[in-house]
Amino acid sequence: MLTQRQKKVLQAIVRQYTSTGQPVGSKHLAEKLPFKVSSATVRNEMAILEDNDLILKEHSSSGRVPSKQGYRYYVDNLLDPQAVTDNDLVVIQNSLGTGFQKIDEIISHSADILSNLTSYTAFTLKPEQESVRLSGFRVVPLGNHKVIAILVTDSGEVESQSFTLPRDIDTDAMQAVIRMINDQLVGLTLSEVVKRLKDDIPLQVVHYMHSPDGFLDIFDNVLSQAARERFFVGGRLNLLDFASTNDPHTIQALYGLLDRNDNLSNLLDPTLSSESEVNVKIGQEISKNKLLDDYSLITASYNVEQYGKGIIAVLGPTRMPYSRTIGIVNAFRQELAKRLLDFYRHYYDS
Repeated sequence: MLTQRQKKVLQAIVRQYTSTGQPVGSKHLAEKLPFKVSSATVRNEMAILEDNDLILKEHSSSGRVPSKQGYRYYVDNLLDPQAVTDNDLVVIQNSLGTGFQKIDEIISHSADILSNLTSYTAFTLKPEQESVRLSGFRVVPLGNHKVIAILVTDSGEVESQSFTLPRDIDTDAMQAVIRMINDQLVGLTLSEVVKRLKDDIPLQVVHYMHSPDGFLDIFDNVLSQAARERFFVGGRLNLLDFASTNDPHTIQALYGLLDRNDNLSNLLDPTLSSESEVNVKIGQEISKNKLLDDYSLITASYNVEQYGKGIIAVLGPTRMPYSRTIGIVNAFRQELAKRLLDFYRHYYDS
């Protein structure tokens, strides 16, 4: 159990180190503390903090730096979330402007804005797709056996992909299958459509086509695109600014973590339940992957009422200004939720 003075010393060390990146010495710290105390007393308190593995001596310097445990204690017990500045708020509000035609455009742009505000790597996940329902499916011929398959959901999302049809496919039979799909599957959630596509739909399609696999693959591909979790990444290059090594293989592996949806899904917690919660993970708490040992991940959910919840996150060094970063993430998610709600209401409820 730390005394109040030891807590103030730890708090000052974390704030000073995250601000300057330089180990903190007792003399300098004594001048920064909100109460008068000698540097000898500060050294004694720092020794206790070091015995508790909350600070470390870095190399030959007489100064100290926070340990992972020290950051964790600071975030859990000593953090005073900093309100965003008026300038940050104006940037958020102006950047999340109007003129977007798709939800994906807003979410993708949001990752870039959040990265610019924090100077770290940012992630955004669009609102969950659990309640989204199929509104329609059609195939538009382009000639020379090429088609565009189009799938529309009740949230207004439109997914499309171009394909080359098998040469032996009967286009009349294909149109009959499309009518059957719309008759039976429109109104179901995308997860229910995926289930039906694995269960009884193939058995029904064989009544129209001798070899239905080619067509079903087209429908499955567009459906999977509409149903998948959609992560967007902003500021990928910012990750290099805080890498603890210049080894190209390590950096390549670090970048690889950002290139696959399943990796991002494991890093970001989609089960974040409390809409008021901002979650901070430090070092090995983020992942078993040692590549992220010197990073911290700040994650928050945003709620767009009946349209679902999404996630925003910032990945930066453990030596980040937690108060300011958490303040920005908190303000950003609230503004993003407002803008998305306005977008949904304007385009889909009018």
